[in-house]
Amino acid sequence: MTARLKAEIWVAAYLRSVRAQGGFAYLVRRGAEEAGSVLLQVEGPAGHATVYSPGYLDGERTWLKSSGIDPVPVAQADSYIQRRLATDPDLWVVEVEDRAGRHFLTEPVEGEEYNP
Repeated sequence: MTARLKAEIWVAAYLRSVRAQGGFAYLVRRGAEEAGSVLLQVEGPAGHATVYSPGYLDGERTWLKSSGIDPVPVAQADSYIQRRLATDPDLWVVEVEDRAGRHFLTEPVEGEEYNP
């Protein structure tokens, strides 16, 4: 089982990693340091985005495409995030902008081949 990092530490490391790989990422909303979960909104070309949320499978963190398998209009992704914030005020929200629509996650993502 992987030890769970505090959200604040994970977000800081993720932001550095995205920037180091040529992407642009920024913190939209700061949640609870220890108890907060993270939502990622990855904006790609043509005004579309995918929202990712963490899940756990066999004790390991995985990521789910919460906004659906295919990218959705940014307004629809924003609406999803607002609905989640209404029920979970501890959430952290990070936005990634990348022309290729890369998410820069190192853990498995539901529906994608994982190559560690």
